Amino acid sequence: MKAIILIRVSSKEQEEGHSLNAQRMRLEEYCSRRNMEVLQVFEIVESSTRGDRKEFMQMIEFAKKQPQTVAIVADAVDRIQRSFKDSVYLDELVRKGKIELHFYREGRIIGQNASAMDIMCWDFAVMGAKSYVLQLSENVKRSVEWKLRNGEFPSKAPLGYLNVRNEHGKSDIIIDPERGPVVRRIFEAYATGAYSIEAMAQFAHENGIRNKNKRNSRIIKSHLHALFQNPFYYGVMVVKGKEYPHRYEPLISKELFDHCTQIRTRWGERPNKLVKYESPFRGLLRCAVTGMIITPEEKTKIFPTTGREVTYRYLGVPDPKNIKRKTYIREEKVLDQVREVIRSFHMPDDIHREVMGYLKESSFCERDYHAGAVEQLELERKAIQAKLDRLMDLLLSEHITPDEHNRKRGQLQGRQIELNELIIKHSEADHSFRDTITSLLTLANRGLQLFDGGNFEQKRKLMNLLFSNLSMRGGKLEFSLQKPMDQFVNLTTCTEWWAVEDSNLRPLPCQGSALTN
Repeated sequence: MKAIILIRVSSKEQEEGHSLNAQRMRLEEYCSRRNMEVLQVFEIVESSTRGDRKEFMQMIEFAKKQPQTVAIVADAVDRIQRSFKDSVYLDELVRKGKIELHFYREGRIIGQNASAMDIMCWDFAVMGAKSYVLQLSENVKRSVEWKLRNGEFPSKAPLGYLNVRNEHGKSDIIIDPERGPVVRRIFEAYATGAYSIEAMAQFAHENGIRNKNKRNSRIIKSHLHALFQNPFYYGVMVVKGKEYPHRYEPLISKELFDHCTQIRTRWGERPNKLVKYESPFRGLLRCAVTGMIITPEEKTKIFPTTGREVTYRYLGVPDPKNIKRKTYIREEKVLDQVREVIRSFHMPDDIHREVMGYLKESSFCERDYHAGAVEQLELERKAIQAKLDRLMDLLLSEHITPDEHNRKRGQLQGRQIELNELIIKHSEADHSFRDTITSLLTLANRGLQLFDGGNFEQKRKLMNLLFSNLSMRGGKLEFSLQKPMDQFVNLTTCTEWWAVEDSNLRPLPCQGSALTN
């Protein structure tokens, strides 16, 4: 059989290490043992979860042009994909007999004659790889939250401030020596009540203030509306609707900001309204007709006879005929629909035992990926420490000036801090990887218990793992189930709701075997 070897790393740092060579040696030896003729080796340096994956698609096109079935040999499932978006291409080519997928570490071959269990284990491996990526994303979010609690702003500084690097190479924000004083004068002038927004825009233009974007465009009314509503200038940053005190030098006082707010609202401008509570559906649920995000809202009713207050939580669904109007549906009724889908999960005992055995016996790609990623980060960290030692020698021998030493040291120490954070994030993701897979399998036995026992964030995570294309039409959910969980639910029992076409273009299972291909 002809073969294509796929070697992939996801970063330049890995490319510069030994990961490519190690993969190539293993896979060439594998092809030799199986008497495969290697047509071409594709060395790909790109993420398997972002962008169009041009190099990957070039490999696919090369395979499609071959007159016979070609084996695509990869080190592990995660070297080919970390989500189900590529399953469309791969599954179709496998069914047509154009390719076979050989996964070295998992010991699996996915071809036309692959068993249902092989297909299922492939799906679980992809789900595991996806959960690893999601966990890394969660770690990044936690890192941002930690910075927010320490008063660090994780985004571009507003007009009047500058993003800089301090002597340790870490990001910092300072007052712009040129624009900062002008922005302060804009606040002071507007607070007098003698100037309109239009007049302040002209004032900014006359003082050479431009918008902080690539086009360096003129300040307009909408820019000043945002500026006068931004509490960053007196010491508070707003991130995703929440306020945090920041550690940077305030440009104005809170009294001046409040006075500008009074002037602005006197002119008929109202501050933005924020969602009042956290909902498991926040950002996950769309209107099936308009495509708009469905917003959670909270309302309190006071009973006049008893004085008792009762809080109700609703989901505001836009009216297709008038999107300014909304139809309100009790959140609990929608959660009941999610519970009904979870209740319909069932995994036969023999399949559960075999999949669990596969997970226990296999190193399951992510452990090796984690070890390789951390190894490369550790190597870079040691190399930076060696450079720092060498830098001190150059300073002592007077080959560089103290200013040059401090500047270069700050850059290297900044990268050291970034590497330390990356190593921690990878370690946390590796610890949670098998737990995530085990939780997915446990859904078949006690999914409802997991869902009802979790807080709103845990419910969100569970729904993210189970559903895609989650939307609502007329108060009823529409959805696709993520692979491979669609194999274990009988959607025909959910007579009250619809299931939309699977986003990966594989037919959703109905009645019959849970292992239908």
